[in-house]
Amino acid sequence: MGRRTDLALTLLVLVAVGIAFTLADASPSLLAAVVGGLGTIVFELLAARAYETVRSYWERPLVQAGSVVLALAGIAVGAVVAPSSVLSFAFGSLMTYLGYLVVVTIAR
Repeated sequence: MGRRTDLALTLLVLVAVGIAFTLADASPSLLAAVVGGLGTIVFELLAARAYETVRSYWERPLVQAGSVVLALAGIAVGAVVAPSSVLSFAFGSLMTYLGYLVVVTIAR
């Protein structure tokens, strides 16, 4: 598993965000996208403090599947309740995580 799995799961959820944006006819919110990106950065900084522990949990297929299902459910609900905010937040978060994966891959 590892970065390739992370990339695949991130892209899967990002495609769902794109589809939800289209179906909900939502307008992007720069503020929500920035907050999502900052949330990802904060999470990764905190997770880095206990990298081995976080990674050991994340490598479990049940945790990965549950995370994707939870993200997709959040996107579906968000697309109905507050599409611009929720979908923009998710987009910003996922794009930041993709950037993080690129930086980590290049650094190694």
